[in-house]
Amino acid sequence: MSFQKIDDLGRKLEALEHALAILGADEATHMAVGGGEKRAEAMASLAGMYHRQATAPEIADWIADAEAQKLGEEQQAAVREFRRHYTNLTCLPVDFVERQTNARMRCEQLWRDLRAKNDWAGFLPALDGVIALAREEATMRADVLGLEPYDAMIEQHDPGARTASIGPVFSELKGFLKEFVPEALGVQEERAARRPLKALSGIYPVEKQRELGLAMMAATGFDLSHGSLSVSHHPFCGGVPSDVRITTRYRTSEFLSALMGVLHETGHALYEQNLPKEWSHWPLGKARGMAMHESQSLFVEKQLGRNPAFWRWALPVIAKHLGEAWTLEDILPHVHRVERGLIRVDADEVTYPLHVILRYELEEDIIAGKLETIDLPAAWDAKMREYLGLSTIDTPGDGPMQDVHWAAGAFGYFPSYTLGAMMAAQQWAALTREHPAADSDLAEGNFDKINDWRRDKIWSQGSRWSTPELLERATGEKLEASHFINHLRGRYGEV
Repeated sequence: MSFQKIDDLGRKLEALEHALAILGADEATHMAVGGGEKRAEAMASLAGMYHRQATAPEIADWIADAEAQKLGEEQQAAVREFRRHYTNLTCLPVDFVERQTNARMRCEQLWRDLRAKNDWAGFLPALDGVIALAREEATMRADVLGLEPYDAMIEQHDPGARTASIGPVFSELKGFLKEFVPEALGVQEERAARRPLKALSGIYPVEKQRELGLAMMAATGFDLSHGSLSVSHHPFCGGVPSDVRITTRYRTSEFLSALMGVLHETGHALYEQNLPKEWSHWPLGKARGMAMHESQSLFVEKQLGRNPAFWRWALPVIAKHLGEAWTLEDILPHVHRVERGLIRVDADEVTYPLHVILRYELEEDIIAGKLETIDLPAAWDAKMREYLGLSTIDTPGDGPMQDVHWAAGAFGYFPSYTLGAMMAAQQWAALTREHPAADSDLAEGNFDKINDWRRDKIWSQGSRWSTPELLERATGEKLEASHFINHLRGRYGEV
């Protein structure tokens, strides 16, 4: 009977998760500006309701009793994940969750308005409040989980990941990239000297770009009967598996940034839409952490979307929707463009990890109390100068105000992006070993076998395995940086 009680609880919690997810997606896309205060209050109340139900004292007894029951393999795995979920939730009292939800939402709403105005002074008090709450959260979690505070925050986004393992990998990758970025830029210059870059027309109406995005989503496997595409300040994938909300942002002067945003978020959406539906009300049925989630989005955006074979198929689709004919030789220099830039979401494959490592190092210091909010612009600028030779000291909108993550209190998330890129490269290497015709399939716009591999190895597994176990079962080896480094050398280095 105890497992049945847990099962019933899971269905009630799933309903609240659904409501919060859809309200959050709507708030970021369609809500009128004046609705922000009441929306924050409503979501804080719902978050409190969820937290109270999910942390009720009797649940501990239900879990303990269920662990003593004779259950099938799936149910045993479900109970294990319920235990982990319950432990992480009970780290925080409900009044703290309500306060934090309200503060995060108000800060995120301010961010949407003030980032465009480059108004750091106006944003600072709200962000400082969110950071204070994040430090408080980290301390409470660390005490219960027996971890260092920042590791306790990483645990919420990528179970099992620790700074002790992330730090050395990022340090090695940073050393490689500092040398490789100039090399890749040099290769690019040599190629441009032989074949000058053909300029984009700069005439790309939003509606035409949107129709192109929808066509790409459908072709790569997105189920449009269970999801949609909207516009937001920052591209994201939200909603729920049965109603996935993805967004991008558009520039009429070019189309690649919006298209790559759509492909990236479609990768997230495919993971959500293909999770085991019969487990949807259990923590077991959720995606296995954000590093694995980012591996799925970066797999579509980078391994597929920047693959020359993909563009053999995509060019006629682009011609149909945008009215421009391109040759492969003319479009690939744009698709593979390497450039030192300020904006993470627009960064190329080569420089992107440096953007992530910068944020990882800063937020590690933020949570540890070594870096105060008021000092963030200077600290950001110093690392940006060191890693990419650029300055943000006069443009905090392109510095510590650039991403929504800190405004939303998502400390510990950023490492997942680069871990995900490494995992995506490893998955592509394994897939192509098993299915050598993958490039040929891409050139024909056939994603079936590629998606079948991912569905079997990743999507259908939910949270049955830890991230390291899931990756090793899928690819036959533990996380290995060489796949990502070889991928970058092969695509952007000396030929």
